[in-house]
Amino acid sequence: MAVERGEINRRVVKEDLSYVEFETSENVEVISSFQDMRIKEDLLRGIYAYGFEKPSAIQQRAIVPIVKGRDVIAQAQSGTGKTATFAIAILQKLDITLRDTQVLCLSPTRELAVQIQKVILALGDLMNVQCHACIGGTSLGEDIRKLDYGQHVVSGTPGRVFDMIKRRTLRTRGIKVLVLDEADEMLNKGFKEQIYDVYRFLPPATQVCLISATLPHEILEMTSKFMTDPIRILVKRDELTLEGIKQFFVAVEREEWKFDTLCDLYDTLTITQAVIFCNTRRKVDWLTDKMREANFTVCSMHGDMPQKERDAIMKEFRSGKSRVLITTDVWARGIDVQQVSLVINYDLPNNRELYIHRIGRSGRFGRKGVAINFVKSDDIRILRDIEQYYSTQIDEMPMNRISHLISSSVGPAVSPFVDSKIVFVLIKVWFQNRRMKIKKENNRE
Repeated sequence: MAVERGEINRRVVKEDLSYVEFETSENVEVISSFQDMRIKEDLLRGIYAYGFEKPSAIQQRAIVPIVKGRDVIAQAQSGTGKTATFAIAILQKLDITLRDTQVLCLSPTRELAVQIQKVILALGDLMNVQCHACIGGTSLGEDIRKLDYGQHVVSGTPGRVFDMIKRRTLRTRGIKVLVLDEADEMLNKGFKEQIYDVYRFLPPATQVCLISATLPHEILEMTSKFMTDPIRILVKRDELTLEGIKQFFVAVEREEWKFDTLCDLYDTLTITQAVIFCNTRRKVDWLTDKMREANFTVCSMHGDMPQKERDAIMKEFRSGKSRVLITTDVWARGIDVQQVSLVINYDLPNNRELYIHRIGRSGRFGRKGVAINFVKSDDIRILRDIEQYYSTQIDEMPMNRISHLISSSVGPAVSPFVDSKIVFVLIKVWFQNRRMKIKKENNRE
């Protein structure tokens, strides 16, 4: 029978933490090579086969504390290898001779849970590791069969995982590590109760690891309730936006103009791969239909779609068969498609954290990227708030500075396949056309 953990409050620190400034823990060791981390030979070979040569900054700091069994709060910018950080650490800790579930990874979306499973299986390819993605919208029978067979690691979404625990198909007595990926989202109102439901069935000494690009103060406060003396590896707000992602806004006076602007930009989008974010599922469906009516090829994805359809769209987009994806924030966190180099916020996101996650779909692992925000006059205040909060700069799309941007700040390539000059020249041409169009409209009036 599953072991009840009792109240989380056993670990509660009573003092008020609302005025405490959380900082990176002192004496966090930086280990600059995978060999120096004393990683198992089979895992080390898997890491190199995956394409890693040298650990990223977060990997240099977080892998070893997780391996040593410390509770860890790990924050790093989007696209800097956070998934591989905890994947390598938990693979190093696994006892492959035991077929019990030893690690549970929870994620806010099904696609992210599957992506984590694939990373773990790829890195642990030579270790004969068993890892199952336990997500909603898929066959219960398949979950039960896989879990009965025995899985070292389960990567899943909270609802389906808790269902499997209640059915006593996912046995929790052997779980030693709980990983919450996109931790701030997981500890938000929508998931908080589900996480607690799962947490109370875990053994009392379970190690807890929180991973995210954004960790607001209220989430860090909350960690005192269920983590024991965690190692904190944090990033200051003004360092969260990636230098390789150039951010711009396009001023559109009316909502209707956004569609015309997107149509004008379409040729630029399809040079590389682009993700377009809307705030609602209805808006995604509307924009997709409208683009297709105008004979533009796009695909779309949101949480109301059947899982098989979502899987097919993800497969097409990852393979490059489809070039432009219109989506909601179901795609904003964690999803890694390395050839994406352009993100468009058709609607500005509803909170500051989502902005960082959205634009982080481009510029993965040191590559260059571009983020363009469509901004109505009443959105300017929100945009300036984001700028101020992250100490970043979001300029109006450049005209007279275009050549300077191409030569100095963008770098040699927006993606492995695309020269950034092509993108910016097309954008420059688009702006000239747009100005002429607006002038004609004004003259008619």
